[in-house]
Amino acid sequence: MTLSSTEPAAPTAAPPRPVVRRLHPSAPLRWLARGARDLRAAPGIALFYGVCFWAMAIALAAVFRHKPEYTMTIISGCLLVGPFLAMGLYEASRRAEQGEPASLGASLTCWDRRLGSMGLLVLVLTVLELLWGRASLVVFAVFFDTGMPSTAGVLEAVFNPRNWKFVAVYLAVGGIFAALVFCTTVVSVPMILDRDTDAVTAGLTSFRVVLDNLPVMVAWGLVVAGLTLLALWPGSLGLLFVGPWLGHATWHAYRDAVAWPEPAAA
Repeated sequence: MTLSSTEPAAPTAAPPRPVVRRLHPSAPLRWLARGARDLRAAPGIALFYGVCFWAMAIALAAVFRHKPEYTMTIISGCLLVGPFLAMGLYEASRRAEQGEPASLGASLTCWDRRLGSMGLLVLVLTVLELLWGRASLVVFAVFFDTGMPSTAGVLEAVFNPRNWKFVAVYLAVGGIFAALVFCTTVVSVPMILDRDTDAVTAGLTSFRVVLDNLPVMVAWGLVVAGLTLLALWPGSLGLLFVGPWLGHATWHAYRDAVAWPEPAAA
């Protein structure tokens, strides 16, 4: 009679943990230069996504003209689509980085293998945006107790020096939520695309990138906001170029900010 012995199973190697790098103050300029290079390498893909961003801006403008108090709510809807559009641009930059040919089809379907992680991240963003929209409505209700103003009323309130308290509170509320969204997403979506990381790890890593490189990331946020505002005039046509440009640049921001240690050799 022979006795068989069972060997213990080999321990499963832990997945690599992302390492946040220190960034040079000139890093945003490098990201923009690399983003422009990717845009020139695949102009057709850039144009497709640029048209998508432009259409979203036109929809937002239409809502603002007719129902300004619901502008932030519509932005929440854009967040359901925006990360998936941005992921397509990240995929184009990833393929260029690896020497693979550009493909609009691949950029449109790259998210399907990361649907779980992306779904959770979009859910978090949607909650943030819904809270942002609700907070904006509360600010309107507090300062306009006679009812929601028309678009002309909103513009008059913004440019009337006597309403500085309304403008200050509205900008403060918006700034807090915008900072939260920026910190959550600055590298999380390209990170999910690159490594299929879960949404919690990606979001926390994104916050770490901002906190560990605060001056650089504040500058990057101002660059993104400034270029986006400039692209809105005239008729938001600038988004046809600026939207894809910033999308490609964000991929390079992630690649500079997050490193992945090589797995240990067996």
